Amino acid sequence: MPKSLFLGIDQGTSGSKAVIIDGEGVVHGYAYRALPRLHPQPDWVEQDPHVVAQGVAEAITAAIGGAGCQPQDITAGGITSQRNTDFVWDARHGRALANAITWQDLRTLPLLPEIMSTPLGQAARHHLGYAPGPYMSALHLAWRLQQDTAVIAAAKAGHLRIGLSAAWLLTALGRPSAHCMDTSLIQATGLYNFREEAYWQPWLDHWHIPIGALPQPAPTLHDYGVITVTAPDGVAADVPILAMIGDQQAALFGQGCRQLGAAECTHGTASFVKVFLDEQMPTMDNIDLLYAWNLGQRQSFLLEAPTTVTGAAIRWMRDNARLFDDYAAIEGLATAVPDAGNLIFIPAFTGTNAPFHDPLARGTILGLTLGHERGHILRAFMESLAYQIRAILENIQQAAGVTLTSLRVGGGVSASDLACQIQANLLGMPVHRPSFMETTAWAAALLAGLAAGAWPDANHLPALPGDQTTFWPQLDADGREAGYTRWLKAVALMREWRDGL
Repeated sequence: MPKSLFLGIDQGTSGSKAVIIDGEGVVHGYAYRALPRLHPQPDWVEQDPHVVAQGVAEAITAAIGGAGCQPQDITAGGITSQRNTDFVWDARHGRALANAITWQDLRTLPLLPEIMSTPLGQAARHHLGYAPGPYMSALHLAWRLQQDTAVIAAAKAGHLRIGLSAAWLLTALGRPSAHCMDTSLIQATGLYNFREEAYWQPWLDHWHIPIGALPQPAPTLHDYGVITVTAPDGVAADVPILAMIGDQQAALFGQGCRQLGAAECTHGTASFVKVFLDEQMPTMDNIDLLYAWNLGQRQSFLLEAPTTVTGAAIRWMRDNARLFDDYAAIEGLATAVPDAGNLIFIPAFTGTNAPFHDPLARGTILGLTLGHERGHILRAFMESLAYQIRAILENIQQAAGVTLTSLRVGGGVSASDLACQIQANLLGMPVHRPSFMETTAWAAALLAGLAAGAWPDANHLPALPGDQTTFWPQLDADGREAGYTRWLKAVALMREWRDGL
């Protein structure tokens, strides 16, 4: 067993992962635990904070068992976590005050018209890096401070603590060095003026959010405290947490996209397209400008835009529409037909994101005939995903002045050769897929090792384990443009139909 091992924790929307690597980047242990979501009312999506922590603890234990190591063999750990899913707890005893409200929750939609009609709302994108929306933790917290008596009481007494799951895990599973998060997660609360590197006080005042309840910003590499990890035989030890980062930032870092213009798309519950900007800070109207990472020398930035839903749409096709019973059947069904049969699928189940930004849009399938099969619908969905990515990348190239020549992909639907080939065809650029898919958890472990001194700097980090597959475009430009034009027309028709309701 190597002398030093590093733990990476990826606490995501759908589940939690743990990976253990050595100083060569070799993976020794990996585990995953699914995370249920709660739907107490229509459009409400919550998670039980203690179930979140338990799932992470179980994943770590299983990863230790797979690695055949002991907890004391782990030199340091890093945490990457879902963003805009906020946790609230009492500082006195560290117990949760309420369920976490996830970024998929829509209960705050009624708050948007009021705030967007004010000067604060109009200035929000410039100060925060992205526009207000129902997904935003800031609005979740405003709702809590209006509706949740336990949160209101804790705020008045000065005991309220607010954070994303990375901060919660340090409280639930260990001892934080202070109430803090890294800057990428701080920005994800929707409360931080990243241009001035401070919480946006007029915004806090408007929502009556106490600044004392909020985590303090820290760089990516930092002493965040310790968590207690346990081996399958019950042996436990405290592991220092020396790195913290947002999940999409971690995916970009793990894929090695650390040069200006490097692009990556992580397919998960939604698909997140990201382009690394290094130190550039352009002003964007439709694309989010976010902190990337701060390794101690300087802050870097990225542009990011999510599609609507990806994994969630596939789950709907399985559980609600019953197009298939097992995810493994998707590839066979989709390859059984030569094309989408002129179907257009717009998976706007929770609205559309960049560059359309229409939260009231809804899912639409156009062109159905009696001759269509399940495979046509699945292929139409894969095409819609590629078209959404194209719309985002074109917007980024035009507005930020960067040239994009290829796309790296990971997670979820990228396991499908057909989905990757369709993306290459419809984007008109090569799509690179690593054989090792757990890039986010792996990045958290890399960052922990970097903080612990396993490598002198980011230029000496090991490459992703395994090989990569490259999918080259196989569709001519005329066919690509015709399909994209049809899809944009369908989006316009869907929005026109929605406006008439």
